[in-house]
Amino acid sequence: MSANEGLQRAQELLERLRGKLDELERLADTGDVDAAVDDLAEIAELAKEMEAEIMRARSRADAGT
Repeated sequence: MSANEGLQRAQELLERLRGKLDELERLADTGDVDAAVDDLAEIAELAKEMEAEIMRARSRADAGT
């Protein structure tokens, strides 16, 4: 996977993150605390995946691949 492909993957994860944030806002309006906590856990996992993907893309870019 090239650095550009890694960045594309990170962008896809960002879109998923945005969707979860929108869902979290909706849940805040409904007061569904349990679902909001679940969404927060998913948001945290997506953020970790994004960070890892960005780090891999950075490493590949530095290596020239």
